[in-house]
Amino acid sequence: MRRLHGVRLPHYKQTSDMAFETLPLPEKVVIPMSMHMGKPCTPTVKPKQTVAVGECIGTSDAPFSADIHASVSGTVQAVTDLRLMNGTVCKAVEIEPDGLQTPFAGLTVPTYSDRKEFLAALRRSGGVGMGGAGLPTHIKLDPPKKIDFLLINAAECEPYITADDRTMQEKPLTILKGIRRIMQVLDIPECAIGVEENKPDAMKIISEAAAKDPAITLVPLPPVYPQGAEKVLIYHITGRTVEEGKLPADCGVIVMNVSSIAFVEEYFSTGMPLVERGLTVDGDCIGKRCSLQVPIGTPIRNVLDYAQCDYEKLDRLISGGPMMGQCLPGIHHPVTKTMNAVLALSEAEKRRTTACIRCGRCIQACPHRLMPTELEKAYQKRDAVRLEELKLQICMLCGCCSYVCPANRPLAETNGLAKAFVRQQKEAAK
Repeated sequence: MRRLHGVRLPHYKQTSDMAFETLPLPEKVVIPMSMHMGKPCTPTVKPKQTVAVGECIGTSDAPFSADIHASVSGTVQAVTDLRLMNGTVCKAVEIEPDGLQTPFAGLTVPTYSDRKEFLAALRRSGGVGMGGAGLPTHIKLDPPKKIDFLLINAAECEPYITADDRTMQEKPLTILKGIRRIMQVLDIPECAIGVEENKPDAMKIISEAAAKDPAITLVPLPPVYPQGAEKVLIYHITGRTVEEGKLPADCGVIVMNVSSIAFVEEYFSTGMPLVERGLTVDGDCIGKRCSLQVPIGTPIRNVLDYAQCDYEKLDRLISGGPMMGQCLPGIHHPVTKTMNAVLALSEAEKRRTTACIRCGRCIQACPHRLMPTELEKAYQKRDAVRLEELKLQICMLCGCCSYVCPANRPLAETNGLAKAFVRQQKEAAK
């Protein structure tokens, strides 16, 4: 099959053979009430209240939301305001751990007799997409159309990150059970697991675990970024195209991150909601590269201390990968549900931005064959109509264009600003 374009990156998968370690409990956790797409939760606890692991501490009556749970047992110290990585402010619950990690007495293993009860249980789990976007899992698994293909995203195409790789190596049977559970409840006949070929150990383990199930196929993928982008993955594995303004469900596909699948099965096996996150901790400022299981709400400082970070060299702190990750506002920002890596990097070589030389490399690298230089011009002119004509909304902000540009122009960053501008124009026109 013809492949979409992209770029080949140095991957630095230096923690792929490092099993998850458990991070010691921090002195406090700060749990945001917004770690998902949709409406933020409202705190349901007050200062001085005692909570246990897995106890609901935030909820919302909006369908498009996901409950928030205590990741530690201890005492609520405060309900405060927290500025998130995207600049917005939400409520957050600060808890001082008691060191006991006592599970909430009200936890039970979920049961269901039909799809509606299954989705209701997922809503209570607080589960969200753990690949970055944070779509509530009960929303993703309730598409309006019939689904005939379940696609598991295990590409993990960003440099450094190995959280999904480690999950596949350590929890293959859990992943396969989760896949079968979802296929059964949603009546999906076929599933494929897309894995980049730079994860041979994970591929071998998953392939052996799925060998006797003809409905589940492991699909090796070339390590070309952005292989893990939803629309790219769907096209490469199924040959289907998700058209502009459409969702994967519109072409009969549900895409789930492999770590999300593992969580779903663990929840239905134990009743414990989403209270911890698997992280890759890496970068040239890290003295002890590692894979960590971290309570949600743990300050990044605790992660960096455990990983022996050289704070004197530290210049950039990134949540996620270097291509599509977000800069963390500081070392005290908490670990969230959608965070899969913490990268601590020293100051990069300064590169001067020059005029476009019309080489066309950005167009060649773009998976959707957009014209980043024309989009840049349209944004500079604040021409919303032209931006729409150039299919701005198709842009995934993957960063391929910026990566290959010899003039060092911030093309992907400009597209991000252009998207915000178009949204503002549409809102103003209402």
